[in-house]
Amino acid sequence: MPSPTVVQVVVDKPLAQGFDYLWDKASLEVDPQIGHVVEVPFGRSSLVGVVIKVSAHSEYEIKKLRSVTNLAPLPPMDPAALRLMNFASQYYIHGLGETIIPAIPQMWKKPASWGKLSASLLAADLKKTKKKEVEKNLAEGYVSESDLNDVQLLALEQLKNFCTQEKFNAALLQGQTGSGKTAVFLHWLRALLSDNKSQALILVPEINLTPQLERRVRAYFPEKKMAVLHSGVSEKKRGTAWYEAITGEAQIILGTRLAALTPLPNLCAIVVDEEHDPSYKQQDGIRYSARDLAIWRAHDLKIPIVLSSATPSLETWIAAKAGRYQHLRLDQRAQGAALPKVHLLNMRDPQNQLSPGDKVKPGLNFSLSKPVIAAIQKSLDEKKQSLVLINRRGYAPVLNCSACSWLSKCHQCSSYMVMHKAGALGGKSVLSCHHCGLVKGIPKHCPDCGNADLKTLGQGTQKLEDAIEGWWPSARVLRVDTDSSRKSKGAEELFQAIHEGNVDIVVGTQMIAKGHDYQHVSLVAVLDADGRLFSQDFRAPERLFAQLVQVAGRAGRANKDGEYSGDIYIETQFPEAAVYQYLLRHDVDGFLSHLAAEREEAKLPPFCYQALVHAEARSLDKATRFLGKLKGRLQNKGLIGVGLKVYDPVPRSMMRVAGVERAQLLIESDDRKRLQMILEAIDGDLRSQSQGRISKDDRVRWLIERDPLTI
Repeated sequence: MPSPTVVQVVVDKPLAQGFDYLWDKASLEVDPQIGHVVEVPFGRSSLVGVVIKVSAHSEYEIKKLRSVTNLAPLPPMDPAALRLMNFASQYYIHGLGETIIPAIPQMWKKPASWGKLSASLLAADLKKTKKKEVEKNLAEGYVSESDLNDVQLLALEQLKNFCTQEKFNAALLQGQTGSGKTAVFLHWLRALLSDNKSQALILVPEINLTPQLERRVRAYFPEKKMAVLHSGVSEKKRGTAWYEAITGEAQIILGTRLAALTPLPNLCAIVVDEEHDPSYKQQDGIRYSARDLAIWRAHDLKIPIVLSSATPSLETWIAAKAGRYQHLRLDQRAQGAALPKVHLLNMRDPQNQLSPGDKVKPGLNFSLSKPVIAAIQKSLDEKKQSLVLINRRGYAPVLNCSACSWLSKCHQCSSYMVMHKAGALGGKSVLSCHHCGLVKGIPKHCPDCGNADLKTLGQGTQKLEDAIEGWWPSARVLRVDTDSSRKSKGAEELFQAIHEGNVDIVVGTQMIAKGHDYQHVSLVAVLDADGRLFSQDFRAPERLFAQLVQVAGRAGRANKDGEYSGDIYIETQFPEAAVYQYLLRHDVDGFLSHLAAEREEAKLPPFCYQALVHAEARSLDKATRFLGKLKGRLQNKGLIGVGLKVYDPVPRSMMRVAGVERAQLLIESDDRKRLQMILEAIDGDLRSQSQGRISKDDRVRWLIERDPLTI
C-alpha cells in the first residue's frame, strides 16, 4: 500500500503550529506543493489555509487525520514570499497563519466561489481592464528623460549603475519637496522593466496618494500591466489584481502597506515612496513595518530598493550617513521653482491676534490670525489657491458647560466626543468619538446641571471652514478630511477639484499635506501647530517636522523662474523650538542631526531597540496586574540583566477604548538579538497560560509589538 501524502497547513488562528492533513490526489487532481492555498476542515467548520510542508509522515495516527477538501485555482505562493512571511512571523512574534492568511484578499478566502474563479475567466477580465487603462491618460504626468535637470540626471545615472550590480543595494533618494524624485525613480524602473517578466513593487503610505501616482505610473508604462492593491478598491478588483501579481502577469505592483506581503515571483526592484511615513506601520493584527519588510525582502532576493523622501526617517538617514545605504540627493526643485518662504507667527504676540477692537464683520469668530487673513486675501487677489491645515476634523474637539465645567467625554473611551456639524456624519449635528465610533445627539442642556448654554471649545476643520466662508463669502472653499471623503472616490474627486483650479481655499487635515503636486497653490497656513510639539511620544517632533516640510512643499511648485514663490505661515506659541528654527532654514539634515544627538544621549531608538507587551481587560487593574506578573516571572527566570530593561506596566496613552482598559509593558535592549530572545521567551510563557491570545485565568487579551512607533 503506498504511503499517504501528509501536508502541514497553517490557518488564521493565534496558534504557533500548523496542522497535519491528508492530501487526496484523486479528488484534488494535482500533487501538493508548498504555498498552495487550500480549504481544510477545522473543528466544526472549515477554514482557508496555506500548505507549508509536504511529507509522507505525521506525528499523529494517520487514520485520525482529516483530508484537505478543496484547492484554490491559484499557483502556489513562491518560495521567496513564504520566506518573507516566515521572517515576519518570527520577527514580529506572530503566528505564521496569522501572518499569511490576512495578506490574501477576501475574494480568495471564499472556497464556495473558487469554482467560478478559473484562470481563464480572470484572464479575460484582466484583458478588458488592461485595454481600458492603456487608452486612458497615456501622457498625463510623464516627464521625458531629456526634461530632467542636471541633478535629476545625475541621481538617475547613479541609480542605473546601482541596479546593474545584481546584489542587494539600498539607496535613500532624498530631495526637496517638488524636486522630481518620482520622475527619477520611474525612469529608473523603466530601465529595469524592459524584460517582460520582471516585476517592480512600489509602496505608497496612504490610499489618497495612490490615484495620482497610479496615473503617473501608467503614463510611464502604458504597455505594462499594473496591479493596484489597497483597501480602497473593491473586493473583486483587489482579488483580481492580487491574482495578476502572484502569477507574474502584472509587472508593476502599486499599493499601500498590505502590498508588501504580496507574493511576486519575478520581483526585481522595490521603491518605498515617502518612506518616513508612520502609515507604513500596521496598527492591528501583526504589527509589521511595510518599509522594514521591503528592505528585508530586497536583501533576501539580492535586488535593489529605493527609499524616497523629502524628510527621511531618522533610522534611514543614519543608515545613509553611515554608508549602509547609498545617499542620493536632489537639492533643488525641478524646473527651477524656489522653496516657499517660512513665516513663524508668535501667537503670544498680541499684534498677530484679532481683537474686538479690530474692524471685523459682525458675527465672525477669531479663528484666524491677522497675518494669515492678510495672506489669504492676497492669494485670492492674485487668483492663487491657499491651503489651511489643522490636524483636527469635526466642528469642535469638545462641548463644554460654562456653568459646571461638564465636558463631552466618551463613556467608552478615555477621550472626548467631538462635535460634528449637520451633514458630516448624517442629517443632524452629533457628538462622535473618533476612537470607538460612538455617535450621540447633541444634548439640549447640560446632562449634569441642566444649563442650556453649552459652548464649543477649540476648533476643527468644519468650524474653520465656517469661519473662512464668513470672511470670504464669494471664495470657493473646499474641506478635505475623512468625513468629506467617505463616499467612493470621494478623496480623488476632492483632489481633482484642487488640481483643476476649481477651488480658492482648501481647509483640511494632514490628508492635504502629503505628496500632491498642486500647481496653483501659493500659500499654506498651519494652525495650532504646537499640538504635537510637546508630547510623551519621543517621536512627536520628528513627525511634526516631517509634516510641516511636506505641507510647506505644496506651495509655489509651479513657479519656473527661480524667483521667490510661495509662503507658509505657521501659528505657534513657541517659535524658538528646534522644529521651527530648522524649518525656517529648510534644513532637514540639520534637524535630523540635532534629533540624532538627542536620541543618542537619551539612548532611544535607533540607538536602542524596543518592544511592547499590550494587555486589554475590563479593568485597568486586571491588565496591569497581568503584566506585573509577567515581569516578575521574567525576573525569576533571570532573563532581565545588563543591557536589557523591563519597565513597570503603565496605562496606554489612550487608556480606554470601547469600554476596554489597556496597559503596556515596555522592554528595551541595546542588542537586537537579545531583544528577540526575550520576546520569544515571553511569547512561549504567555502561550502556555493562554487559549489563543487570551489568558485562561483572568481573561486578559495580550499582544507583543516589535519596534513600536508610539509608546
